[in-house]
Amino acid sequence: MNQISAEQLIDAATAVRNRAHAPFSNFKVGAAIEDEHGRIFTGCNVENATYGLSLCAERVAIFKAISEGARKFTRVAVVADTDILTPPCGACRQILWEFCGDVELVMANLRGQSDTVRLGSLIPRAFDASFL
Repeated sequence: MNQISAEQLIDAATAVRNRAHAPFSNFKVGAAIEDEHGRIFTGCNVENATYGLSLCAERVAIFKAISEGARKFTRVAVVADTDILTPPCGACRQILWEFCGDVELVMANLRGQSDTVRLGSLIPRAFDASFL
């Protein structure tokens, strides 16, 4: 059972979104990941002039959580300032799948719209360690 509300997770992702470093795209994204103990780990996108070295908010959040000792996750929220709710990119879907499995994914925007799906619906037939 989740220990925090979806709104709290969205609020955390929204707050960290303001810290994004996106001077090239101006596309700021915030992510928040809830672990099994109800702790929230956040991340924002950090761009680099070479683009390929940039990191998305979702990967920053999961890497921060892992570095803090979290290992089991229950939910992920992603917030962007878009009319259409923004799902994680392909690379982030893969990382989230490997570390979180088929968790709830909450997508939200700054207009108060949100939708919750299972990560597996965005990454069917996902590749993970079970194939190795």
